Amino acid sequence: FPPDHINGTEPVERRRVGLVYDERMCKHSTPRGEPHPENPDRIRAIWNKLTSAGIHQRCMVFDAKEVEDKYIAAVHTNNHINLIKTISSKKMGSKRNRVAARYNSIHFNEGSSESAYLAAGSVLEVAEKVAKGELNSAFAIVRPPGHHAEENEPMGFCLFNNVAIATSFLLNQKELGVNKILIVDWDVHHGNGTQKMFWKDSRVLFFSVHRHEYGSFYPTGDDGSHIMIGEGPGAGYNINVPWENGQCGDADYIAVWDHILIPVAREFNPDI
Repeated sequence: FPPDHINGTEPVERRRVGLVYDERMCKHSTPRGEPHPENPDRIRAIWNKLTSAGIHQRCMVFDAKEVEDKYIAAVHTNNHINLIKTISSKKMGSKRNRVAARYNSIHFNEGSSESAYLAAGSVLEVAEKVAKGELNSAFAIVRPPGHHAEENEPMGFCLFNNVAIATSFLLNQKELGVNKILIVDWDVHHGNGTQKMFWKDSRVLFFSVHRHEYGSFYPTGDDGSHIMIGEGPGAGYNINVPWENGQCGDADYIAVWDHILIPVAREFNPDI
């Protein structure tokens, strides 16, 4: 806000909010443009809504940057990196659909590799800017998403685990002084990949609220159960809030925030 010259008040410092979007991430789609819930309009719709409201004019807007393999390697295997790096190449053209069929809810096309590298790189870059104090906060509009991607397996529309890559990067850059990170995953599905990557790590508190239905809702199984709390040094640093039916609404989420997430976050006192 501008200073109030009449009352002589000091100007209030404007919060610097980062915003990253790049149309190149729309290149990833189903092989022949078949209808799919994870499609390019997912991020276009968000960007268009923000720009129509003029939000982008109040933010520091950044183009996406591709992530470096060495940062991906902190959470993914070399085999996984090589798969995503080469899947969009011409030599993989005839094999692409067969490779995708090996995995759970995955599709590839000529734009998948670039989009995956940009998505992970975008989250990493703005997270670093926040850690350095160049931004107060940031919003990364990226796809493909990430929280189902496991160490050696793309899964559930996710190719690289974007949040896990950025989290590992921040913790490994000692000069940033980031020692504790809170990840809040409120997608309707459980963030199985992110949970496993920090399962034994007390530096990362992973919190996921999701539809579970006693393990029958995607990604199915017990990973999203409330009894999954972490292991070894990470015991107690994994919190799942599993909805056992699909009828939960705003009041349920607010109750979880007020009675579980916020008290735990205050005690954990994360740097990011």
